[in-house]
Amino acid sequence: MRVPTTGACGCVCKCVCVCERERERERGGKEGSVVGVSVAEPPPPPMGESSSSVSVDVERISFGGKEHLIKTSHGTVSVSVFGDQDKPALITYPDVALNHVLCFQGLFFCPEAASLLLHNFCIYHICPPGHELGAAPISSRVPIPSVDDLVDQVAYVLDYFRLGSVMCLGVLAGAYVLTLFSIKYRERVLGLVLVSPLCKAPSWTEWLYSKILCNLLYFYGMCDLIKECLLHRYFCKEVCGNTQIPESEIVQACRSLLDERQSINVWRYLQSINRRYDITEGLQELQCRTLIFVGENSPFHSDALHMMSKLDSRHSALVEVQACGSLVTEEQPHAMLIPLEYFFMGYGFYRLNQFTDSPRGPLSPSCISPELLSPESLGVKLKPIKTRVSVEV
Repeated sequence: MRVPTTGACGCVCKCVCVCERERERERGGKEGSVVGVSVAEPPPPPMGESSSSVSVDVERISFGGKEHLIKTSHGTVSVSVFGDQDKPALITYPDVALNHVLCFQGLFFCPEAASLLLHNFCIYHICPPGHELGAAPISSRVPIPSVDDLVDQVAYVLDYFRLGSVMCLGVLAGAYVLTLFSIKYRERVLGLVLVSPLCKAPSWTEWLYSKILCNLLYFYGMCDLIKECLLHRYFCKEVCGNTQIPESEIVQACRSLLDERQSINVWRYLQSINRRYDITEGLQELQCRTLIFVGENSPFHSDALHMMSKLDSRHSALVEVQACGSLVTEEQPHAMLIPLEYFFMGYGFYRLNQFTDSPRGPLSPSCISPELLSPESLGVKLKPIKTRVSVEV
């Protein structure tokens, strides 16, 4: 089945508009027109001077969501909450240099995704420390968190909002953090949706490459070379463009927002991920079902296949998306919709009927492997299948 690429990027214009409005809001806030800010207690001392776990809650209205700045013993975490907090929780965690605007907006702007995700869940977008919009540089006195520290931050966020078991959605480095979280806190995870996930320690090639990026970030900031490297980490070559083909709007929007990242904060997150360790053995202990998406042109494609091979085949499934890079949530979000719909059916979550007139994504039931549609996969077990989405480029 071949599908025009325009369908997969139908959310680009909306994403660009949102990015522009977010920048205007941040500029407005700096000029003294902050809207909807409430501080529950006096401002805390600088992070470098305190190791306590006192929480400060700052809320900002942002497209129906609220941003909470939560101070933990491992640093301050920004959490943007969308939806009714009485609903089941779905937490997200992005990749290096990204936040929910850059990483998940394409998926959540799809009408069908809204009818499935926003109708059934309250969304908690967790940002890595210092990756929220308008973030200040993190003090050099604050230690660089380990991957275990990042996981403990996620647990602290769940405790802060008094959440029990949650659904998890992570991308690349964020998928590693949430997978490690599900290993350490198995009783707190209902299910895992992972996009181009990592589970092994960095190879020597990746480690050296990341070290070079870290040095460039530290000495030169978010320079053009860094942005190019990050964009090719996220997107396939066709979307990034070349001398004959201009880069897509979604890449242009991402490039623009990367300019606003604090390079020292990106450097810290990249350092944390570059020091990660192999969690392959822990994958067999996972008690939740797992759905993995990976772009066929992702530089981490082999990592996703390795992870799939180590998971319990009774409770996991793999979807490979052709002509796509790592960031499937932005590059081909429609390819995720029907697999997600059938995955969540196993938990009793369904799409809202009023959205049934919206265009279907490029994955139709006819191109889904029959094993994913089987009663067994919709109930207790998921079969280990591969579903390919052919996209005409």
